Amino acid sequence: MISLKSYFQKEIKYLILITAFLLINCSKKIYTPQIKTNKTLPIEREFRASWIASVANINWPSKRGLSSEQQKKEAITLLNLLKKNNFNAVILQVRPQADALYKSNLEPWSYYLTGTQGKAPSPYYDPLEFWIKEAHKRGLELHAWLNPYRAHHTAGGKITRTSIASKHPELAVKLETGFWWLDPGNKKTQDHSYKVVMDIIKRYNVDGIHFDDYFYPYPSYNNNKNFPDEKSWKTYLNSGGNLKRNDWRRQNVNDFIQTVYINIKKVKPHVKFGISPFGFWRPNHPSSVTSGFDQYNELYADAKLWLNEGWVDYFTPQLYWPINRIDLSFPVLLNWWKQENKKRRHLWPGMNIGKKKGNEAIDEVINQIMITKGMLPNSPGAVHWSIAPLINSPDLIKEIASGPYKNQALVPKSPWLNQTKPEKPTLNYSIEKDSLSITWTHKSIDKIANWVIHHKYNDKWSYTIHGRFTNSQKIPLVSDNSKETLNTIAISAIDKYGNESIVEEIPIK
Repeated sequence: MISLKSYFQKEIKYLILITAFLLINCSKKIYTPQIKTNKTLPIEREFRASWIASVANINWPSKRGLSSEQQKKEAITLLNLLKKNNFNAVILQVRPQADALYKSNLEPWSYYLTGTQGKAPSPYYDPLEFWIKEAHKRGLELHAWLNPYRAHHTAGGKITRTSIASKHPELAVKLETGFWWLDPGNKKTQDHSYKVVMDIIKRYNVDGIHFDDYFYPYPSYNNNKNFPDEKSWKTYLNSGGNLKRNDWRRQNVNDFIQTVYINIKKVKPHVKFGISPFGFWRPNHPSSVTSGFDQYNELYADAKLWLNEGWVDYFTPQLYWPINRIDLSFPVLLNWWKQENKKRRHLWPGMNIGKKKGNEAIDEVINQIMITKGMLPNSPGAVHWSIAPLINSPDLIKEIASGPYKNQALVPKSPWLNQTKPEKPTLNYSIEKDSLSITWTHKSIDKIANWVIHHKYNDKWSYTIHGRFTNSQKIPLVSDNSKETLNTIAISAIDKYGNESIVEEIPIK
């Protein structure tokens, strides 16, 4: 049996050891990361994009035959404009007429680059590769915009031996106004345009693939005469087809859209597929629109079906009408498309920001942006047609940037694609004179789209968003305006689906 004295002696020794251990370790500065508990400022989420058209040299390059350096300089100017004014995406037309603003073994170099279809830029560079790299440096998404069926534009020069109309005459038909069009009813057309899409997906780090409203051509392109697809129509009938001709045409487009969407997801599921169809589906939908252009029966584009079925990741109807127009109203049409969004995809309307001038234009654009924010609070966004008014109207871009786009914003998440949080970055910092110098690394940088750096002065949080290639930032220890002291920083990684990692708060002492 242990004596009482012996027992207490052992207990005292034990307590002395514990106390010594605590004193030694407590004298060290132990850093324990604090996990975010809704303390940091919530990051705004909104898709803010502009179309940049290459067809007819509408936006870029500004004219044919510019040197490679001139083309690059113009591209940088446009990207800097978007970055400076808190946009976060660019939709660049890279296939205006079955040609390519990139290196392709399927189609010739674009006439709109050099003035000669099939001629590469000199000195050589790949414009799409350049645009992607420079967009990502600035934290902007780049969506490759393609016309799936236009074979030759009236502003596209002469038909050359490199044109698809010459190389594959079985696919292209001539329209009375001078356009050439790929026949959507020809299975080889669908296969060719599909291969073009997948070639871009596999070889380029694009964030999205984008189609506009040109499916079967607008009737005026053929002087309002029937589209010349008699050959493919007879082939369909001879194979046992039993659809009516209009339904068959719609089915051709539907099959192509569905195939493109499914296979993009098989190869690169993070790449978003978006379509910007004509702004309303057909008369009487909504009921207040009793007349007007019927894309369902004229372009054979059943855009409502594509949205209903979720064959897109984002849908951008071209709502190019003002708010207060009675028969075709921006918010009325937006609300109708919202009701048709059965799969809850992103609904980011197209806005024509160049229709009006001066203060009237500014009021209209800002009101449309604010209406969209209010009607689509979970995933707001807009695509602006085109970048030209943003360049040519300093007052317009200033009011947008100081108003609805005042703060930086991330592109909204796409939860139907992926909801897994990326790993958090590793952050290091040091104090250098009057600023905090921070750097960060990540195990899987190829999966990251953006970084968000949070910083708190006294009790006020703010944040900055960086592109994937950035890995450092300097933050003043004392704010310029209020002379408040920096006391906490945090960092998070945003993956290509828009998912955010755990936010780790680090006190600065």
